[in-house]
Amino acid sequence: MKAIILAGGLGTRLRPITYEIPKPLLTVKKKPILNHLIDLLSRHGVDDIGVLVSRSHELDFSRWEKIWTPDLTNAKISIFFEEKPSGTFGWLKNLRDWLGNEKFILSNGDELKDFDLTALKSFHESEKPVATIALVKVQNPEEYGVPVMNSHKITEFLEKPENPPSEFINSGLYILEPSVFDYADLTQDFLMIEKDVFPKLAIAGKLIGYKFENGRWYDCGNLERWEKAIKEW
Repeated sequence: MKAIILAGGLGTRLRPITYEIPKPLLTVKKKPILNHLIDLLSRHGVDDIGVLVSRSHELDFSRWEKIWTPDLTNAKISIFFEEKPSGTFGWLKNLRDWLGNEKFILSNGDELKDFDLTALKSFHESEKPVATIALVKVQNPEEYGVPVMNSHKITEFLEKPENPPSEFINSGLYILEPSVFDYADLTQDFLMIEKDVFPKLAIAGKLIGYKFENGRWYDCGNLERWEKAIKEW
């Protein structure tokens, strides 16, 4: 199985640190966040991983590839360069040949995750949606996107709701069928999967969520949250 890790963000909330180091390469327990993600994927049978990065960070990731990837022996690692900001889905149309006609995992590259991907894959295969979102329980769901659900099906997302319907949020990791591209306007260069693809899937009844009651998840998007991850991971 293949996976794409989105590692092209600018990390504006962590500046000035991210002027020097891309956010996915920031370390937790002496290891880059990106490596933690690759370890998780490879433990659950994902053996071909693409890392999508900004062309402006080419030198940083070339250095990472030399220093850190020799330890990642369980998976093949490919680096793809995004020539311009394209959102969380826009550049994927350029990777369709690499992805092939098989389902794949898409993950944000700036979060720490530790949950049972094997269970997630089994659930996706049994329910047969176009997209399955890994949902994690947090203490502050009002700060994130919270799904409205009918059984396993997601009908919509509420962005930072004052009164969240549950404690579960989008973890930033998805299993996607190749038909997901049929639900995107591929004439557009900039696409956000959360806003441009998932709503169409929800209307079609093809978007489901899998709730991880005990999974670990840390958003490392600002200094306070990164520090919390370092202390608790």
